[in-house]
Amino acid sequence: MLFNSLEFAVFLPLVVGLYFCLPPRYRTPMLLIASCIFYMAFIPVYILILFVTITIDYIAGIYIERTNGPTRRAWLIGSIISTCAVLFVFKYFDFFTGNFVGLANLIGWQLPKPVVNIILPIGLSFHTFQSLSYVVEVYRGRQKPEYNFIIYATYVMFFPQLVAGPIERPQNLLHQFYEKHDFDYERVTAGLKRMAWGFFKKLVIADRLALYVNDVYADPRNFNGLQLSIATVFFAYQIYCDFSGYSDIAIGGAQILGFKLMENFKNPYHARSIPEFWRRWHISLSTWFRDYVYIPVGGSQSGIRRWLLAVMITFAVSGLWHGANWTYVAWGVLNGFYLLVGTATKGWRDRVFGLVGLHRETFLRQTIMLVSTFVLTLLGWIVFRARNMEDAWYVVTHFAQDWDFHQIGTEQFLLRQLPVAVACIILLEMAQLLHGKVSVPSLLNRLPIAPRWALYAGFVMLVVMFGIYQKTQFIYFQF
Repeated sequence: MLFNSLEFAVFLPLVVGLYFCLPPRYRTPMLLIASCIFYMAFIPVYILILFVTITIDYIAGIYIERTNGPTRRAWLIGSIISTCAVLFVFKYFDFFTGNFVGLANLIGWQLPKPVVNIILPIGLSFHTFQSLSYVVEVYRGRQKPEYNFIIYATYVMFFPQLVAGPIERPQNLLHQFYEKHDFDYERVTAGLKRMAWGFFKKLVIADRLALYVNDVYADPRNFNGLQLSIATVFFAYQIYCDFSGYSDIAIGGAQILGFKLMENFKNPYHARSIPEFWRRWHISLSTWFRDYVYIPVGGSQSGIRRWLLAVMITFAVSGLWHGANWTYVAWGVLNGFYLLVGTATKGWRDRVFGLVGLHRETFLRQTIMLVSTFVLTLLGWIVFRARNMEDAWYVVTHFAQDWDFHQIGTEQFLLRQLPVAVACIILLEMAQLLHGKVSVPSLLNRLPIAPRWALYAGFVMLVVMFGIYQKTQFIYFQF
């Protein structure tokens, strides 16, 4: 079920009403049923896949605590392998077999390529990683195993963040299903405001920018350098508003029910370095890879070679997590390369800037750092968005050529969509800059009730009037 659908507009109020009307002991089972209905709106039979992995990890968590030594480790490894096997079959089987057959044909082995038409279950990577974090945390002794199957299943299936995160840790979310959440007007209205902001990002900005981005990246050779550059900048804001919009809706929806989910974005395009960007972008995934890939492969240990290897493995795996395509792997490796080069040249850059009086605190130095980080991020997004490496290379080598200002886009987009898109991006940046200095909710609450509700109504009307209503899936659903 899409957040940006009429079905969800009916579904959420019904779930919220039932949740607060039911006695506390029935609320979690009701949330599990609601989450199943939410997920089954896509492909109903795929609910069985989730319950297979849920059952395996539920049992594994219990026996990890009950056993010791090699047996305990075996339960952990068995849980990881079985959960990842499901992910591999549905997401990576065609990718790896296709590349293996292609490599075999290059060396003279004529092998037929197996054809398996499998539709990827929505959000499989997200709930796989959430399940994996649970068994690993139980194994490390940081989380007690959950003996209540309904609560554990709801933890994995919780509908606000089921298909695109945030990827929660058991320490943050599991205990909340044991807490009693009373109806609280202030909390509910705060959740609704957060959801409205998410819908603005998704419907008004992301889906509008997609009209231009999709046309250009579908066949970049038909567009000039200016159009390629605009489409790349637009995609940067499209993917940010699409995914952070989903996170806002998920966090706000959970907040209405009384649950607190982790923040997933913190103004990533305001970052002044690549490491800072990854501390601000998709935080739940970045910290997941830090804790369960980077540190285990030796990233926290001394030794430059071990650190280099850990960084590149982590970013390459992160790229592959996003999709079974070499463009995603290349995007991950490129970001790992950025981080390595940035770390290696930090001292040299500081000395050069210091010689010309541009110390880190100066406005010009901060601006240079922000712009350079954004440009490097844009180059990465080209590889991420392109259909294949050939298209990515074409965009990279042609976006600075043939800037024809008389040919920006189709006449319809230029006249109707471009002004709205640019105005909304400016509004977004102004709101984010303001939020970094003052608490916008507190500022609104200090207003008298009439102008405050007038602002709320005006914002809702803005979303209704300028939203793009094509029931477009969120970008990260495919991951």
